Amino acid sequence: MTNRIIAVINQKGGTGKTTLALNLAAGLSKRGATHLVDADPQRSITQWVGMGGGNSGLPGVAQLAGNPTAVLTKLVRSYRYVVVDCPPTVQGETVAAIMHIANLALIPVLPSPIDLWASVDMANAVKKAQQDNPGLRACLVLNQLESRNALSREMREVVTEFDVPVLASGMQRRAAYRTAAVEGLSVYGVGKRGKHAVADIEAIIEEVLCL
Repeated sequence: MTNRIIAVINQKGGTGKTTLALNLAAGLSKRGATHLVDADPQRSITQWVGMGGGNSGLPGVAQLAGNPTAVLTKLVRSYRYVVVDCPPTVQGETVAAIMHIANLALIPVLPSPIDLWASVDMANAVKKAQQDNPGLRACLVLNQLESRNALSREMREVVTEFDVPVLASGMQRRAAYRTAAVEGLSVYGVGKRGKHAVADIEAIIEEVLCL
């Protein structure tokens, strides 16, 4: 299998981009050597891991400084999976460089009309990036789903109309994600409190690895 660069990206804040990137990396690290890349100027991944005090059990984190292509190329030679927490934008040289070299772009989306409208630009940006990088796959990942919420169910139907496919798996609204962030851990590191969230992430990973 070829080593893979997975970019987690969305121009809208609050979509769970960093949460998905960190927990995805935690799950992938159980399958092979994994490294996180913090490309978001807010440095949320770096702060999150730092809160664990070196005992988080999370993959290492690299800052995306200098030439993004050079940094990612070097990392993907040494790691099975490189997960990038991208800047919250669809524009700029950094994002363009990441998308040019990535194998997969995951776009977390909240199940609300406003968030879906904002994701149209993101979907268009991905299509443009695929012209320069034909090997780039992309998928929407629904976040903060509520099984008993009619809007969550309706939004899943709406996103199927996007040109970018949506994963069948998603992240349910769970306290474990917030708990893990506060403790500087992934949901894999909070014991029984995170078992349902771990199941969410595992389902996403299994689906992603089949792409």
